[in-house]
Amino acid sequence: MVRCGEMVAQEEEDDDEYAKLVRRMNPPRVVIDNDSCDTATVIRVDRVKKHGILLEAVQVLVDLNLVITKAYISSDGNWFMDVFNVTDQDGSKLQNREVIDHIQKQCLESEDYLKLPAIGPTDGAAPPEDESTSIELSGTDRPGLLSELCAVLASLSCNVVKAEVWTHDRRAAAVIQITDEASGLAIHDATRLSKVQELLCNVMQGDGASSRGSTRTGVSLGAARAERRLHKLMLDDGGWRRRPKAAAAKVVVMDCAERRYTVVILRCRDRPKLLFDTLCALTDLQYVVFHGTVDAERLSNEAYQEYYVRHVDGHPARSDAERSRLVRCLEAAVERRASDGLELEVRTEDRVGLLSEVTRVFRENSISIVRAAIATRDGRAEDTFYVSDAYGNPVDGRTMDAVGEQLGDAVLRVKRRGGAAAVKPAVEGGAVSVLGSLLKGSFQGLRLIRSYS
Repeated sequence: MVRCGEMVAQEEEDDDEYAKLVRRMNPPRVVIDNDSCDTATVIRVDRVKKHGILLEAVQVLVDLNLVITKAYISSDGNWFMDVFNVTDQDGSKLQNREVIDHIQKQCLESEDYLKLPAIGPTDGAAPPEDESTSIELSGTDRPGLLSELCAVLASLSCNVVKAEVWTHDRRAAAVIQITDEASGLAIHDATRLSKVQELLCNVMQGDGASSRGSTRTGVSLGAARAERRLHKLMLDDGGWRRRPKAAAAKVVVMDCAERRYTVVILRCRDRPKLLFDTLCALTDLQYVVFHGTVDAERLSNEAYQEYYVRHVDGHPARSDAERSRLVRCLEAAVERRASDGLELEVRTEDRVGLLSEVTRVFRENSISIVRAAIATRDGRAEDTFYVSDAYGNPVDGRTMDAVGEQLGDAVLRVKRRGGAAAVKPAVEGGAVSVLGSLLKGSFQGLRLIRSYS
């Protein structure tokens, strides 16, 4: 039995070495063409096929905040070819030579892109790999949860430098990057990390017995690719199991028996990073995309995606239960980022405890955070929150006026169609109001922390 296991391990090692040899003999080829399409830059990627390679290519473009308007996916034997039509956020072709070279040489032609530190407009604020500690959390959502987590971290002298928080179907997941308040670097002390993990786990569990046993916490060094991890955390958390009453996406899964494929067709309203989100779901479910077409129609604002897939074991979906799970997971992947909540921006000088203060003000005004993206750039906090009231309804103007008075109009801005609008200026004496709120928050945060100790 032992000898058999050794032989299997040796065969797998030989296969891995053979795959590496094939990749070395057939290096990735990337062509970036600004001439063949009038409306977009065409990027063609030819590589040896491996599981997750399509997601890797899309991750490169997402990291650079590019918009994918069309995509064509095809694999022939062990070879893989993708064609992407992309634009910048303004709908223009790519002209920046540095960006083009980055896509071509440093990313899409790299065998280990996902092992490289994240780079680009959306991730540039992340500290280098050993300068932050990454915390992953998932569990039952409730009003004020993020505020409680931030209060605990502030009490432990941990500074939040970057974070992504998602909620969906009463579940929550977060990837939070912290540094030591004193040194500004990652936290290496095992005892301290254990304490951080214990207290955060207590917060995630809350007081309800129903949430116990469904909480996950993890601590690691380095800057995680937050959005990629959030999809995996929410899939593992099982929040996809209940079909929504009105799904944001229309998903059809059927068999292509003569070619032994499972066909996946998805239609929904287009939005940024939609392709990335659906590919995360397929990859996490261990499906390989062999052929596909993606089209985002600008005029109708509708996205169409069609994939021919098999499981990594080479088989199509085998049962109605597996097909049903695939449908629900794709619906959930679309919905997690499709937030209709009011978008709030916090832009101010960064300081320790700022995030705890801001989220406390939201909580005290019965504002629920649906999704959040926290970042620090050059000493300034650049935080975005998608919010609703405690019942999932839009936040009324009177509540926003109260929040604006407490935080100050220079700090908080409400994103509206066509641009951002500042909240009504704080009344005279607003500085005293803000100071009073912060002092009040200090005592309230202390009581909150003690309840989880």
